[in-house]
Amino acid sequence: MDYVSALVPPVVMAVAFTALIVTMVKSQGGANKAKEDAAVDAALAARAEAEGPASARETS
Repeated sequence: MDYVSALVPPVVMAVAFTALIVTMVKSQGGANKAKEDAAVDAALAARAEAEGPASARETS
C-alpha cells in the first residue's frame, strides 16, 4: 500500500495541471477576445502616456 500513497500526490497534481491547461486553452479567443484586447491596449496606452515620451526618460 505504500506505492499507492506514493503515487497519489503526483497523479493529483498531474490531473490539476491538465485541468488548468485545458481551462486556459478554452478561454483563449472567443466572443470577448476583441474586448479583452481593447482593454489591454488601453491599459498599455495609459501607462505609456503616464511615463511620458521616450526622449524625456532617456535624458533623466
